[in-house]
Amino acid sequence: MTERESAADIEAAAARWVVRADRGDLDPAELEAWLAADTRRQGAFVRAQAAWGLLDRGRALEVEEAPRRLHVGRRGLLAGFGAAAAACVAVVVTPRLLAARYGTAVGEIRRVPLADGSLAAINTDTALEVAMKPRKREVRLDRGEAWFQVAKDAERPFVVESGPVRVRAVGTAFSVRRRDGGCEVLVTEGVVEVWSEGAGEGPRRVTAGERVFASDSAGAARPIPASLEITRELAWREGQIVLDGEAFGAAAEEFNRYNARKIVIADPALAEQKLVGWFRTNEPESFARAAAASFGARVTVRGDAILVQSVAPLAE
Repeated sequence: MTERESAADIEAAAARWVVRADRGDLDPAELEAWLAADTRRQGAFVRAQAAWGLLDRGRALEVEEAPRRLHVGRRGLLAGFGAAAAACVAVVVTPRLLAARYGTAVGEIRRVPLADGSLAAINTDTALEVAMKPRKREVRLDRGEAWFQVAKDAERPFVVESGPVRVRAVGTAFSVRRRDGGCEVLVTEGVVEVWSEGAGEGPRRVTAGERVFASDSAGAARPIPASLEITRELAWREGQIVLDGEAFGAAAEEFNRYNARKIVIADPALAEQKLVGWFRTNEPESFARAAAASFGARVTVRGDAILVQSVAPLAE
């Protein structure tokens, strides 16, 4: 009689699967076979998957060292995996279906390996749900922004839904940001199809280096080549905001997405001033002071407000 696998061994194996997914050497069919062999494995995998994202977010565990650390301190680390997953992720598990909900707080950026070998980078103040189904991989983006590096699987398209907007891929990389009235889609690798349900328009093909806005009511506009803009706009994956001629007001809005302490621009003329620079998303005061110095303005911090105002009329 074969000895039944212990819960601790299942948790350890699940963690190893997640490490493989993060490295990109995961065979989805092999993982599916492992999951199908014992119903306990499904829950263990999703718990480890969710907790790995938390550990990666805090840089507490580097990918290259993960197998060694898992081997040396396996039981203690896996206990942390379980606690972290229980605290932050709501999980639904059924046969041949893995579904998990992920959420980020203001200022939080997470990197999460998915069950099919894909990877999701989740931006600040975002809520999404991932469901791995036999014939389709579904992601529902309720708010915020996420970038997906999709594992190739021609039999199971990868579809992101956000309101009526749909973005479909098989193996590629792209981001979706929920905005008022629709979604902005940026493609970094391969090709995706974008459309809106009920808009009466067919899907638009969007290729690497292009961006498109898909209106909830009117469907996808014509894609625009924007390789350099896309690189800058996805710098958030590294915790950065890169500016190249953006208006101070627009830049301040971006910083305010990531921070409880908000930048407030007192003078409308200041908001139109252009900026160039590289900044960390979590350093709004440093950004405001650098901008103010270049404009001859001053900064006053009052509680959760970083007030920027002119000290003299701006030159025409």
